[in-house]
Amino acid sequence: MRWQGQTIDEADGDALPGMENRTGIVRSVTTPEFAGMTFHEVLSKSALNRVPGASRMPFSWTVNPYRGCSHACVYCFARGTHEYLDLDAGHDFDSQIVVKTNVVEVLERELRRGSWKHETVALGTNTDPYQRAEGRYRLMPGIIRALAESGTPFSLLTKGTLVRRDIPVLVEAAKRVTVDVQMSIAMYDDELQHAIEPGTPSTHARLETVRALTDAGFRVGVFLMPVLPHLTDSVAHIDTALSRIRDAGADHVVYGVLHLRAGVKPWFFQWLEQYRPDLVSSYRALYPGAAAEAPKDYKKWLARRMRPLIRSHGLYAEAEDDDRMRGIMRERTAAPVAAAVPAAAEMMF
Repeated sequence: MRWQGQTIDEADGDALPGMENRTGIVRSVTTPEFAGMTFHEVLSKSALNRVPGASRMPFSWTVNPYRGCSHACVYCFARGTHEYLDLDAGHDFDSQIVVKTNVVEVLERELRRGSWKHETVALGTNTDPYQRAEGRYRLMPGIIRALAESGTPFSLLTKGTLVRRDIPVLVEAAKRVTVDVQMSIAMYDDELQHAIEPGTPSTHARLETVRALTDAGFRVGVFLMPVLPHLTDSVAHIDTALSRIRDAGADHVVYGVLHLRAGVKPWFFQWLEQYRPDLVSSYRALYPGAAAEAPKDYKKWLARRMRPLIRSHGLYAEAEDDDRMRGIMRERTAAPVAAAVPAAAEMMF
C-alpha cells in the first residue's frame, strides 16, 4: 500500500524535545460503533491542495480531511482515488477511510505563510467532510475556525446532516469571511436512495438540514446531481424534487448529469445489473467504451426539461458545466461578509 504521500517523513522543528521525528506513524482503528469500517489514521504533510489550472472548478484550493467515504454512493466520482493507495474503488472506498488526524495543525501553519493570498477554499469537493468518521474525529470545527481566523473565505458541500452540529461555528465564521453552503441531494425516491447511496442520511433528513442552515441565515444551494438517465430525469421526479427543495428554503439548484469515470464505471454497472438490468443496454449506449459523460444531445434535452421546472418553483437554475454557474459561484464567494449571515441570524447563537 502506497502511504508515502500521506505520512510525515521528516523532522518537525516545532515539536517538543524527543518528539521531533514522527516518521511512518500510521494507525488503523476499528471500533464497534462503526461496524465493518476501518479508519487509517495518518499524519499528512499538507492540508491545502491546489486545483489544477486546467480545471473548470470556480475555486483554486481544497481541503480534504478524509479519503474514502462511508456514504458509499455507487456513482461517486472520487472512487478512483482510492486505487492510488492500492485499495479498490468499490468496497474499500466505502469502508477503508483515511483520516488526516493532524489536518487542522497543518492547515493553520499553511495559512500563516506570507505567500498565502486568502483565495477561496472548497470543502467537500472530493470526499464528504461530514461523513460518519467526522462524528468520531471532529476535524471540521478546527478547519472552519482556522480558515475564518486567517481571513480565508470558503465553500462547503456535503450530504451529511452532521453539519448541523457545526452551525454555530459556521455562523461565527461568516462574521469574518464569506461562507457558501451547499447540500447535495440527488435522490427523492426512498427506495432508490437506499439502493444507490446506502450510507447517506435520508433525503428528508438532508432537506431538514437545508432548513436549519437557512434558518441560521445562510443562502443554501442544493446540488441536484447526478441526474440519472431513465431513473431520475422524468418530469414527475424532477418536479417532486424541486418542490421539496423549495419548501426546505433553498436559494438555488445546481444540476448535472451522471459522470462515469474509469474508477467508478465498473462499480456502477455492477450495481445497475443487479438493481435495473433492463437499463444496462441503454446506459452502455449513453456511456460507450471509455466515455465518462453523457452525450451533448442528452444534456441539451435535460436542460430544456430542467430549467423551466426550476424557474416555475422560484429557484435559480444552473448547470454543473455552465459557464454562468461558475461565474455566479465566483461572485457569491466574493460577496460582502455581511450578506452571508444577516444580523438577526448572528444573534441566534
